[in-house]
Amino acid sequence: MLRFCLAFVLFAPSLAIAADLVEGLVNVIDADTWVVGGVRVRLHGIDAPELGQNCEKNDGKAWACGNWVTQEVRRRFHGKPAQCTPLDWDRYGRVIARCRVIGQDAGRDMVRRGVAFAYRKYSTDYVAEEAHAASERAGLHGAHVQMPWVYRASDVTQSSGPCRIKGNISFSGECIYHAQGQEHYSKTRVSAGGKERWFCSETEAKAAGWRKASR
Repeated sequence: MLRFCLAFVLFAPSLAIAADLVEGLVNVIDADTWVVGGVRVRLHGIDAPELGQNCEKNDGKAWACGNWVTQEVRRRFHGKPAQCTPLDWDRYGRVIARCRVIGQDAGRDMVRRGVAFAYRKYSTDYVAEEAHAASERAGLHGAHVQMPWVYRASDVTQSSGPCRIKGNISFSGECIYHAQGQEHYSKTRVSAGGKERWFCSETEAKAAGWRKASR
């Protein structure tokens, strides 16, 4: 029997893309990944710092920018009704969609406020909003920030940051997380640039469809 995480990757995209809209209340997993109406959605055209990513303020002080953008997005959108137009799906099984919350394009709003960047690799829809945010030094533009796509592709792990729960993919394709203190935690590795990832809490891992290791 396939576990939820693997089953979601295999089956959810085709169901979501077949629908005209994905509708429901917003559950913010991180700044650019939401669950809307039970469907895991990756917001189109934007990219935001990862939950465990740290940045640096202009005064040289460390800043947990990944946590900040997630909290800002939760404050603005969590629990509100959204209508998302599916455009594609990604290799993680998320539906890529343009989402509107209370009549406004959420991605456009986030880039304009400086809590996300225009993801030029896939879309130029929000380049003008990013230029405006940069000119105002809004949000992320007022600090030294490694672009999230560069951060994910680097060989540097988040093990020294606040997110210490390891999300690992088993040989059978199961999504399993390991918490500190468990038997295989120290031996478990999180591959950079792939589907494996770090989580900041067990609640976050479970919401993403991962199960806890049995020991």
